Amino acid sequence: MTKLKSTLRSALEAAGLTSGMTVSFHHHLRNGDHVLNMVLDEAAAMGIKNLTLQASSIFPVHAPLIGHIQSGVVTGIETAYMSGPVADAISHALLARPVVFRSHGGRAQAIASGRVHIDIAFIAAPCADCAGNLNGLYGPAACGSLGYAFTDARYADCVVAITDHLVPYPAAPASIDETQVDYVVQVPCIGDPGGIVSGTTSVTRDPVGLRIAEYAAQVMASSGLLQEGFSFQTGAGGASLAVTEYLKPLLRARGITAGFGMGGITGAMVDMLENGYVRSLLDVQCFDLRAVASIRDNPAHQEIPALRYAAPIARGSAVDQLSCVVLGATEIDVDFNVNVHTDSSGVILGGSGGHSDTAAGAQLTMIVAPLMRARLPIVVDRVGCISTPGSTVDVLVTQRGIAVHPARRELRDALVAAHLPVYDIHALRDMARRITGTPAVLPHGHRVVGVVEYRDGSLLDQIFALDE
Repeated sequence: MTKLKSTLRSALEAAGLTSGMTVSFHHHLRNGDHVLNMVLDEAAAMGIKNLTLQASSIFPVHAPLIGHIQSGVVTGIETAYMSGPVADAISHALLARPVVFRSHGGRAQAIASGRVHIDIAFIAAPCADCAGNLNGLYGPAACGSLGYAFTDARYADCVVAITDHLVPYPAAPASIDETQVDYVVQVPCIGDPGGIVSGTTSVTRDPVGLRIAEYAAQVMASSGLLQEGFSFQTGAGGASLAVTEYLKPLLRARGITAGFGMGGITGAMVDMLENGYVRSLLDVQCFDLRAVASIRDNPAHQEIPALRYAAPIARGSAVDQLSCVVLGATEIDVDFNVNVHTDSSGVILGGSGGHSDTAAGAQLTMIVAPLMRARLPIVVDRVGCISTPGSTVDVLVTQRGIAVHPARRELRDALVAAHLPVYDIHALRDMARRITGTPAVLPHGHRVVGVVEYRDGSLLDQIFALDE
């Protein structure tokens, strides 16, 4: 029996899609993804209702999901990240059931352990053959790594690959092979690869961002961790990219080669690999098209699954090998708890992704953020939502100064000895308040619209509706 189906409808029928199922999607095409929308549109046309959406992330491109929630096609969402119109609508209590937010590692662990059961996994496959050998390296929608889809393909009851680039058997390399795929369907377009770009692809020129990046690199240099084989992860924002630029001369001056860089990989990390600053890259998702080309062409740029990246259940987890991770925040409180789920007004604008995973694993976890953002202090008494517990955060770096977690006294002493501007975190809070004033505590409703699980499955916090 052939796996190849002629239409999306026939693929859904062959997979046995019925009301009440849990269906999953991965987000490697990010804001360029077309697959989630096209599958839900077809499900709606079939009269399917009451689906639980197990999507690794949801982006602005997925705004049509709002209509499917309103019509009852989708009644539950579990994800690692959510932004755009869907996030705003959820913040205003669109969905009857709270969204379950997990980290990338927590999502993989929940699926692998059986705590989350996927009936049908829909995999956007930039390149596929008729038997279901898949990769993200070739085709008009090439996205690079398929790291988050590996877990879905392995554990779902049924796997449907959706591609716009069907090649002769066998497709090579096979990131996901034919033994894990039940059906293949070719469609005109699975997405816009330009939409995978996350954050900015250029180093910030903002003096505030540059000062933060310089301090962050100096913290690394003073921590004692900047030795041969040093490993790190940074984000895709302009300030994070600037950290890598400040890191290069430090590595060069000490004659050090970093062992690996990890996470969502950008062109800046590719530059470090190609110029000998780092020996390898571990890539669970590509954040720009330069990274897509690199993972296709350079064997030192490795594709890894989410389980290997960050799941506590795994026999080995790459986050546990990290020397340092540089992370952002919408808020951080005086106990070093970090919020990346909501903004200061309580609107959902993101999610943990790998934030809490890497913070737990790295030897040095740095939060980099301006002391003030939109005339509001970054340091607050209590964050609106705990995304990453303060016990796993070591340092806050702002343009005005650096705060070190009280448990890291030796690190604080090393930074003071290096003549860095170290303050108690309460002092940074007060410094900002002298400029901005003390922000009002914003009211929220009593209805829970989101629950935030920690990477081990325990409840970390709740998100409440903005109005009721």
